[in-house]
Amino acid sequence: MPPKAKITKEMVIDAAFEVARKTGAENINARTVSKKLNCSTQPVMYHFATIEELKKAAYEKTDKYHTQYLMNISEAQENSMLGIGLNYIRFAVKEPHLFCFLFQSGFVAENSLLEMINSEELTPVISAMQEQIHMNTEQTKEAFVILAMFVHGYASILANNSLAYDEKQITAHLKQVYTGAILAMQEEMK
Repeated sequence: MPPKAKITKEMVIDAAFEVARKTGAENINARTVSKKLNCSTQPVMYHFATIEELKKAAYEKTDKYHTQYLMNISEAQENSMLGIGLNYIRFAVKEPHLFCFLFQSGFVAENSLLEMINSEELTPVISAMQEQIHMNTEQTKEAFVILAMFVHGYASILANNSLAYDEKQITAHLKQVYTGAILAMQEEMK
């Protein structure tokens, strides 16, 4: 009889990610993950001493997936910041369980918006925005905060099914907020 296939740590993380994606992170446990892997709970608990550790690993995978999703901007988008904002909202619509896991579960790595803006992971986004709007770093961060608050609010409402998705309307609103944020920063520069 051939030996059973070995369940790797990465396979366990992938299965936890899929559980979070399909039914929500609150459903990540040894039983649901092992069912996804078609194995007993033993391999799951072998790789992760606690379910909390497994959820953290699944969160990290979700965060990387989200970042890749955000940065996949279509060529047709005239402005990369608007493209990132629209992708953030699209992610909430297409992956509501993952969106809630990332931003409404308490697993977020940063404790505040200020920590997020100053994080190393956001540096490329801030730099790209700074290049487009021709402002200093602090002004760019201020404009980003305005846009981020609006985009996150829109995405949260959509992820929780409280609003119908209308991409044309959302794009128009994003352009208005983006333009307003830039104009406000330019006005302060005078």
